[in-house]
Amino acid sequence: MTIRDTFNAEAAKRILITDGAFGTEIQNWKLSEADYAGTLTLGHDQKGNNDILALTKPEVPEAIHRAYFEAGADIAETNTFSANRISQADYGAEGLVREINVESAKLARRIADEYQAKDAEKGILRPRFVAGAIGPTNKTLSLSPDVNDPGYREIDFDYLKDVYREQIDALVEGGADFVLIETVFDTLNAKAGIMAAIEAGEALGRDLPIMLSMTLTDLSGRNLSGHTVEAFWHAVRHAKPLTIGLNCSFGAEQLRPHVKTLSELCDTLIMVYPNAGLPNELGAYDEAPATTAGLVGEWAFAGQVNVLGGCCGSTPAHIKAIADHVRGMTPRKVAVPPVRTRLAGLEPFTMAA
Repeated sequence: MTIRDTFNAEAAKRILITDGAFGTEIQNWKLSEADYAGTLTLGHDQKGNNDILALTKPEVPEAIHRAYFEAGADIAETNTFSANRISQADYGAEGLVREINVESAKLARRIADEYQAKDAEKGILRPRFVAGAIGPTNKTLSLSPDVNDPGYREIDFDYLKDVYREQIDALVEGGADFVLIETVFDTLNAKAGIMAAIEAGEALGRDLPIMLSMTLTDLSGRNLSGHTVEAFWHAVRHAKPLTIGLNCSFGAEQLRPHVKTLSELCDTLIMVYPNAGLPNELGAYDEAPATTAGLVGEWAFAGQVNVLGGCCGSTPAHIKAIADHVRGMTPRKVAVPPVRTRLAGLEPFTMAA
């Protein structure tokens, strides 16, 4: 049985739980520059480089992974959102990309296997999974950063694909089960990640499942490159993603209509992990765990989701509340849309039968 088969089998039994925020949890440690840098001498300040903690202070991401598994998570997302050559260049750490990703994945894998083994000792068969997290980078392929030159791009598609391929190869080497291309604000960036993941799977000679998660930039339901959630699905469905869904930007309340759209449309699993509400005037997240759980529980009750978790501001307490709230609820049945030619511009286009 492949890892895709195993995941689908578990998702057919119950609503699965992914973990919550890493960045805001790391902030709670109040780490100094010395904590981030460790013994590294890279010529740049490392404070805020959360990904590098896998090398310099691994006890921090380890403690966060453990807290989320204790809270009821089935999936650990690696602490590698910015662990790519482009983003790490801001810290002078682009030469450490492979090492950061390998060690982050090894860390998540070890703890996931530990919790799976603990259950096995009790006679409980409950697989734990590791999703190799890949962020969008701080570049965009669809838009020019220069208002006076709309055709200008800082990078091209092939370069970004190679950047993603470097990260994906390292995550898989470290033990990641899936490639999670998340917080997609630019559909073309996501397609570069998809191509890199497909090529990585081909090089391995096996299926390397892809998870995709879009982020919205306004309440109309579009990402920064202007695609609606339906157009985004039409643009990436060819990749046969294991899951499709939404994360970040908004809280569960604002995502409600867009979750419904994806649920009715997509012939794959739906994974949604919203922020813990909207940030307050100080940028902090105040939504209580019970509130978040109640809101995402509405999707679960309506049969719209297969995997739930949290993004910015969510804590192990939020994940525990979600896990407790949806326990025993029936997972969404995968939609079977009629066969049509479906194309994507900024809006979806479906040819009539």
